[in-house]
Amino acid sequence: MQCSKCGESLLIDAKFCESCGTPTTSESGCQKCGVGITEIDADGYCLQCGYRQVSPERDRLEVLHNSHLAGVSDRGLRHRRNEDFLALNPGDTQIIVVCDGVSSSDQPEIASRTAATSACEYLTQYLTADSPHILIKSAIVHALKSVCDIPIREGVNSDAPSTTIVTAIVQNGVATIGWLGDSRAYWIAEENSQQLTQDHSWLTEVVEAGEMSQAEAEKSPHAHAITRWLGADVKVEEVFPSIIDFTIPSSGYILLCTDGLWNYAPEAEALAALVKNSPQKDAIAVSRLLADFARNCGGHDNITVGIYYHER
Repeated sequence: MQCSKCGESLLIDAKFCESCGTPTTSESGCQKCGVGITEIDADGYCLQCGYRQVSPERDRLEVLHNSHLAGVSDRGLRHRRNEDFLALNPGDTQIIVVCDGVSSSDQPEIASRTAATSACEYLTQYLTADSPHILIKSAIVHALKSVCDIPIREGVNSDAPSTTIVTAIVQNGVATIGWLGDSRAYWIAEENSQQLTQDHSWLTEVVEAGEMSQAEAEKSPHAHAITRWLGADVKVEEVFPSIIDFTIPSSGYILLCTDGLWNYAPEAEALAALVKNSPQKDAIAVSRLLADFARNCGGHDNITVGIYYHER
């Protein structure tokens, strides 16, 4: 058993976590405060503390379409639930969407799942209708509207459901990537690996403005604050995703991930060194390797990796 709050290992008959004091529960009781199944309503909310119960299947989600397109989303070791999500669609055109629910918002796990699935479905449905740039902008707006449709619980003292998003369309050797927030895209190869996205974050903005050095900004409590996201407090006309095209130069990986991975290896070269040591080169093997690397580093956040392996 693991503590639902801090992730520490528990004895099978433990009544509470010795590290953080959280009561242990049965599978049917509240995962946070420990009350029994009779205190859980039909929607999965605890009537005592308000926590929404999360299915354990969400703790580790592996999506494998083929040897070239796959991904892993893992709860990590410290969060009591997985607030990330990924959606993939294979074909002549590959689609990857990765979302990271904003933990300070209400129901972030629903926001990330809703945004990822709705964006992926939109991209798949209208793939040939518009240019990739227009398509990605429209898909992100569609995802925003879907997130705004999530019912907001009365009396909850938190922001409306919110999430970051990064998505890639890969066709004819070109990856078109759009994003809001600090979930990232990388190109990982034997040579010239690089970070393709630039975080929408307080840290990035103050460093670009010359107000602080990178080292100074990283010490600030605001370092990880994002400046763009999807949520009910964002108007459609205020959605400005960054969108780029990347011409794939060789065999390698288009990697989309949340900060649960890149916080442990922010530089593309560090990620490339990890991938180089993988005994298998297919997308699911590399996704598992990177997710497990983050867990072995402490797993302080949810970890999500989506990969397209481009082979020449």
